[in-house]
Amino acid sequence: MNTRTRNTTRIGAIAASLAVCGAFAIATPAQAAPVVDTRELRDAVTVEGVMTHLDALQAIADANGDNRAAGTPGHVASLDYMQGLLDAAGYDTWTQEFTYERTDFGASALQQTAPNAVDYVLGVDFFPMDFSGEGDVTASVTVVDVNLSGDHATTSGCEAADFVGFPAGDIALIQRGTCNFSVKADNAIAAGAAGVIIFNQGNVVPGDDRLGLFGGTLDPPVRPIPVVSAPYALGAEWATTDGLELRLNLEAEVVQVTTENLFADTPTGRTDRTVVVGGHLDSVAEGPGINDNGSGTAAILETALAMAELGIEPQNRVRFAFWSGEEDGLIGSSYYVSQLTPREIKDTALNLNFDMVGSTNAVNFVYDGDGDALGVSGPNGSGVIEDVFTDFFGSVGEPSEPTDFDGRSDYFGFIEAGIPAGGLFTGAEGIKSAEQAAIFGGTAGEPYDPCYHAACDDITNVDEDTLDLMADAIAHATLTFAETTSAVNGTGKGKAVGQIDWEFKGNRSLR
Repeated sequence: MNTRTRNTTRIGAIAASLAVCGAFAIATPAQAAPVVDTRELRDAVTVEGVMTHLDALQAIADANGDNRAAGTPGHVASLDYMQGLLDAAGYDTWTQEFTYERTDFGASALQQTAPNAVDYVLGVDFFPMDFSGEGDVTASVTVVDVNLSGDHATTSGCEAADFVGFPAGDIALIQRGTCNFSVKADNAIAAGAAGVIIFNQGNVVPGDDRLGLFGGTLDPPVRPIPVVSAPYALGAEWATTDGLELRLNLEAEVVQVTTENLFADTPTGRTDRTVVVGGHLDSVAEGPGINDNGSGTAAILETALAMAELGIEPQNRVRFAFWSGEEDGLIGSSYYVSQLTPREIKDTALNLNFDMVGSTNAVNFVYDGDGDALGVSGPNGSGVIEDVFTDFFGSVGEPSEPTDFDGRSDYFGFIEAGIPAGGLFTGAEGIKSAEQAAIFGGTAGEPYDPCYHAACDDITNVDEDTLDLMADAIAHATLTFAETTSAVNGTGKGKAVGQIDWEFKGNRSLR
């Protein structure tokens, strides 16, 4: 771990008014969190305070190319801002440097050369997949086992048998569905394809766009041919066009990114019950990243500062974490977990993750820790974390809805290591349903965050009422788990589970 600065000033005395208000015991196999009076902390964590930090992050982006992406001056300045305030508040702060490779795509083109001449638009009609190779190929297009009717269920490209008789040197046109994109691309490469286009599936999946253009990843290694995604309508058109020939040209450069995670530890509390409260501090290159994820990190920062101001000395050490490299594939949080010893894994009680908590067309999503709603559970104890959030929303008269662990955020590495996890999310590019609009307000048929990964994700792209509620929930859960020594069992396993079939790796779909 690379330590930039370390501050060991003690955070004040215990606040007498923050007391455990109810007795708590675990009866096997039942689990529950104790009742902790978090009102004073919630009162101290104000939306005005959170917005002050978001204003600062916006100013940093304005001064640094309009973004705060990992490895850029904008991210460095964001980290310095956070660390300076946490140092002054008396936290033990430290940074962890890491380096990774990222593929940056240069001039790219997709053109129809037969039967007609058509130019397609990058970012509208096609998009390079992460770990695609580069190349410039003009070739006939061969359709691979697609289904354009009914429920659009398909295993297109998932079996080597799909490519029997495939003409070597052609571009393979494959439909999204069932298996990972890496499997589809690798089968096409083995059959001699010179390029691959994977178009969207064309069915309706709640909270997931299966019609438009999407971002996908092949996972390492970089493939030897160009691989891109496309929207369903365009793929269906290509699949029914006789004599189709396309030119696919991708220019790619592998760059080294060096960046840092930031941590702030409470100077007191049991180190064998460390509560990691985190969110990613980096933005995408396309914008300032104020909702994604300035909102989560600003609320975490404000919670940490309020705890210090109130003089709270928690029973368990709280480690506030500000990850980098999330937008490039959960790099920073995964690196952090990979560097933990088996003893340190056992000493991590749980992870709370807060990624996008101010969406303008929000739903109050809570991760489905026990899997009873959506079928995918986190490690033992994750259900208790879920209950803390849902009970909180119920106590203040606000609705909530479960969302699944799909691999889109920094809980990924913790769950893979067997560490209980949970958190909050108010929605990204998914479309709000009529049922959700009836419960949460907002506009049905529109994205939860219309500026997701766009230049307009700026200081105007935050709903302050949503952010206020989420900041209270973050403060409540942080203090609840900081003050309990037995609410989450099963954390002593210290071994990976690796049982979730992830749908995403960060913001890129795996299948």
